[in-house]
Amino acid sequence: MNQLQLKYYDYPYLGLGTWRSDKGKVKEAVKFALLEANYRHIDCALLYNNEEEVGQALAEVFETGRLTRADVFITTKCWNTYHSRDKVTECCKKSLANLGLDYVDLYLIHWPTGFKEGDDPFPLDSSGKVLYSDVDYLETWKGMEDVQKAGLSKSIGVSNFNSEQIQRVLDNCEVKPVMNQIEVHPYLSQQPLINFCKQRGIDITAYSPLGSPDRPGANPSESGILADSTIINIAKVHNKTPAQILLRYAVQRDIIVIPKSVTPNRIKENSKIFDFDLTNDEMRLIANLNQDKRYITAESLKDHPYFPFAIPY
Repeated sequence: MNQLQLKYYDYPYLGLGTWRSDKGKVKEAVKFALLEANYRHIDCALLYNNEEEVGQALAEVFETGRLTRADVFITTKCWNTYHSRDKVTECCKKSLANLGLDYVDLYLIHWPTGFKEGDDPFPLDSSGKVLYSDVDYLETWKGMEDVQKAGLSKSIGVSNFNSEQIQRVLDNCEVKPVMNQIEVHPYLSQQPLINFCKQRGIDITAYSPLGSPDRPGANPSESGILADSTIINIAKVHNKTPAQILLRYAVQRDIIVIPKSVTPNRIKENSKIFDFDLTNDEMRLIANLNQDKRYITAESLKDHPYFPFAIPY
């Protein structure tokens, strides 16, 4: 494996995202990524409702003998309806059962915003509004520490946390988070939050690194980052695709990327980002595209006491 593909010995820079990967397609996507495109990182979540199929893919990959469990880095996440301390372990065990694994490599709190606990991932009141829980994410973090101590995950972290929330966890934890998974792309550089995390030894995973063109509610007529003229021009210089430029840009910022795809040629295309470098001038040009434009806004949660996007970073 190209040395650049590894952030550290166990944190591959490139992962396959599985959010919005349809059942019936994600299994073959995971198998192709691992066996044909040299991926070594799969990003999952209980909420994605496709972990069982990911688990089937992993089992079939391991049966080939070409890869072992130790070769593949698996991330999954604790959903909002499992925020009380004991529920965190329950949630992790559900994901492990779905995935057919004894442990994951990284377990994240999916959001700092707790929902009413129960079987419904989006519990609603009579007006259609999400019902919240009053569980403090500090309690959730204690549950995350329990998960790691029990050997259910090698490491633990957070997702969609802002700087104040991270600092509060750091001030009250036994085990500090190793990762913050956040939306990052050239229109949303997140540099202040990234600097904050890096200064505290917390790494960054970028979700929606291509701008999430298939996100819920996306305007099909809206031209996104992939159509940005700056990105297109740089792609022509390197004989690469706009997607490859976006992913390479993140990697050169020391950020892990987890682009989602179920299409073999795109999965392979997304892996071809370790055979070229963007120049300093190109990096600056792309950095100048920042608009602080968030595609995953979680607007419906704005009144939650732990809504993470209420402060600048």
